[in-house]
Amino acid sequence: MKKICLSIGLLLTAHSMFAQSLEKMQWFNEPKKWSIKDSILTMQVTPKSDYWRISHYGFTVDDAPFYYATYGGEFEAKVKLTGAYKARFDQMGLMIRVDQKHYIKTGIEFVDGKYNVSTVVTNEKSDWSVTPLEKTPSFIWIKVVRRLDALEVFYSYDDKNYTMTRNAPLQDNTPVMVGLMAASPDGAGFEAKFEQFSVT
Repeated sequence: MKKICLSIGLLLTAHSMFAQSLEKMQWFNEPKKWSIKDSILTMQVTPKSDYWRISHYGFTVDDAPFYYATYGGEFEAKVKLTGAYKARFDQMGLMIRVDQKHYIKTGIEFVDGKYNVSTVVTNEKSDWSVTPLEKTPSFIWIKVVRRLDALEVFYSYDDKNYTMTRNAPLQDNTPVMVGLMAASPDGAGFEAKFEQFSVT
């Protein structure tokens, strides 16, 4: 019995090392309007904001809202996304960030009236990949899994059946910022809601 209690205690301690309440996270580019209620982060996304470096467009931007905590080692992060997308390129999701020149952002991006699972991988310069969705869900789940020197990206309609869309390089043995990102590069902003965010 003591061994079982000890094992449970160790598991809870290990989980608490990774579990991060929203209230204890911090902002990079804090938006003017945001709130946390019942473990749900809702923000009004900053207009004309984005993350991108150099390639194709020739400019660098690093000014969209990002709410994060720092983690090391391997982990799984996921979140439920609901967005009132309005303008082309409105987007929200997860970001895994080392610094301004090295990050991965992934989530839903609204392009030409369609929802896409979008991933931008930035190593000095940014690339962009999109997976068009066959339907327009009211919400979607995004999950990332860090394994050694790579990050796997998945999406799901129900938090049960996940589809992988990307496997991208990510520096290993390096602490990273993990959190919630939204941007509105061409628009006037939109309401973004993040639910059931977890890092384990």
